[in-house]
Amino acid sequence: MFRTAQVITSLNSAIGRAVSWLMLGIVLVQFAVVILRYVFGAGSVWVQESILYMHGFLFLLSAAYALAIDAHVRVDVFYRDASPARKALVDLAGCALFLMPMCAVILWHAWPFVQISWMIREGSRETSGIPALYVLKTAIPVYAGLLALQGLALMLRAAAALSGNAPALETFARKEG
Repeated sequence: MFRTAQVITSLNSAIGRAVSWLMLGIVLVQFAVVILRYVFGAGSVWVQESILYMHGFLFLLSAAYALAIDAHVRVDVFYRDASPARKALVDLAGCALFLMPMCAVILWHAWPFVQISWMIREGSRETSGIPALYVLKTAIPVYAGLLALQGLALMLRAAAALSGNAPALETFARKEG
């Protein structure tokens, strides 16, 4: 159980670190847009839309990474002074009752939306925009899938901790509120 959780966390961490480079891309492209517009009097819808695409990919594909490194907001009242076993129980219940159903709802509602977008090869509404909006929309179910996978990893880790697995218990002992 604990090993499977580690593999899932490693996958989401690798994806999160990779897409974090989009932040630099956003800054550089936005800087280029400003220079092009105000220094050279030129503009590009395609370049401006690329900033939106990078922003969307950054936030959608790094959400599971944020959960993996415990950077999501949690209710401190239940967590701050709790024992490692109680923290594991809170994480297990939170994932089972809130995270997994939310991911299922997102997948359920996003799938037809993305499927239609791929069928019509949906592009930008602007003539000179990026002709691949369907690729950006695909990030929505990928987001829900990666988040559900990380939720599964958290649940496996919590179950291992509750069953007495020492390395799993240690991960909950290190967590702060």
